[in-house]
Amino acid sequence: MRVIGASLHRVLDFVTVAGFALAPSVLSLTGLPAMLAYILAAAHLTLTLLTHFPGSVLRPVPLSLHGAIELVVGIALIALPWLLGWGGAARIFYVVAGAVILGVWALSTYRAEVPSAAA
Repeated sequence: MRVIGASLHRVLDFVTVAGFALAPSVLSLTGLPAMLAYILAAAHLTLTLLTHFPGSVLRPVPLSLHGAIELVVGIALIALPWLLGWGGAARIFYVVAGAVILGVWALSTYRAEVPSAAA
């Protein structure tokens, strides 16, 4: 069941950006896990700003492509700690971040909201 509309999803995207940007400081991440968190914050912000959400001015990234990118990123974030041998806070953060992104993906509507006809 898709219960998160495009407007709420856009707000959650900005929350995600803040989460990635704050994670290194809050969780004491260093090295590659910290750098990747900052890169993901910038990338997610860029994707969000370039996505054509309903009611916004025309932007180059369709909402459906935005959703496909989030699906791939969510899966990759869950696998990343094991692929790179990360443990501790870095592993927990990236697995939880990936799971949250996949959860939001599963609950989001990635198409334009069309008003229903009056009955």
